[in-house]
Amino acid sequence: MKKYTLIALVLIGTAAYAQTSIEPKFEVEANEISATYFHDNGAIQQQGTFDKKGKLDGLWISYNDNGVKLSQGNYDKGVKTGKWFFWTDNSLKEVDYVNSRITAINEWNSKSELAATLN
Repeated sequence: MKKYTLIALVLIGTAAYAQTSIEPKFEVEANEISATYFHDNGAIQQQGTFDKKGKLDGLWISYNDNGVKLSQGNYDKGVKTGKWFFWTDNSLKEVDYVNSRITAINEWNSKSELAATLN
């Protein structure tokens, strides 16, 4: 339990630097800590989990201050892995990661052709 308390204190200290008005919320579960960070207006900024060693692990999702999803991706013991998605007003980017390194990028926007018609 001391390890979880220490991790939570470190996380709170880090988050306090980034966010001055609304404290993040941490919930200790079996082998992970679920974290929720907030924008100044109270909307969720980020949600995800840390492993028992304090490394980012599992799905992380980020939102803008209006609650619109900005990004989504997975960590494996602090390393970005798999497909990550990044949304903007005009496009969706799919970025593939292996060991936190980008291996491929696909982008779709309002001008992209999603399906072709066969004659």
